[in-house]
Amino acid sequence: MKRYIALVLVTAVMVSCKSKAVAVQNNNDTKEVVTKVDRKAIDKHYDNKLDFSTLYIKASAKYVDEKQSQNVTADIRIEKDKQILVSVRFLGITMAKALITPTSVSYYEKINSTYYDGDFSSLSKWLGTELDYSKVQNLLVGEALDDLRKGKYTQTIVENLFKLEDEKDTNLKKSFYLDAEKYLLQKEEISQPEENRMLQISYGDSKVFNQGTLPTSLEINAIQPKGKTIINLNYNNISFNEELSFPYSVPSGYKKVIIK
Repeated sequence: MKRYIALVLVTAVMVSCKSKAVAVQNNNDTKEVVTKVDRKAIDKHYDNKLDFSTLYIKASAKYVDEKQSQNVTADIRIEKDKQILVSVRFLGITMAKALITPTSVSYYEKINSTYYDGDFSSLSKWLGTELDYSKVQNLLVGEALDDLRKGKYTQTIVENLFKLEDEKDTNLKKSFYLDAEKYLLQKEEISQPEENRMLQISYGDSKVFNQGTLPTSLEINAIQPKGKTIINLNYNNISFNEELSFPYSVPSGYKKVIIK
């Protein structure tokens, strides 16, 4: 069940598979320390913000953990800042579906005939990490999970990338990597060293549209004491500003998941 939820909720999944986050591996590459944070890098990152009303993505997805590997397809529909519908299919059969709005999270999965219907506060408490609609949407469109304009960061240059590092909390470290040309997000890392957890999101190719630049592939690596989980998404077909429907209903007879 959890592998389908992971593919469906994408962000939540990293954590719903109990893959919250491990200490970032040491990087021995030369770093050029920037004494004063250049806010231009952050401002330029948000200059790339996609301008769209709806976004439709057909993707291939792969889930890998210590015990199994699964290839599926994912149908992702986004009405900007309002709702996200994700359908996960295997051999053309819908195995899981999730509807995410700013105030609610709902999903069902076919393997165990279960469903969840609740809000982000209860889900975040259960997962042990703050989760909201913006984080899920940002992850899918290649924006930083956090609003970089509201944070304070140490800035360095690592392998020709701007690295913005937030270490206000000694047990929660966040790093965001922007390319030095277009300031697109290339990678972000969240680690909890004391709990030996790490979450890394890396973006591959991107494509330029009239609405802006969108990544066409991403990889989520989540490491924890019990093992490693990898989720790959490759966007095969992308369209903007079509009139989309967001059909979602839990099949009859499914059992509700209660989060305490």
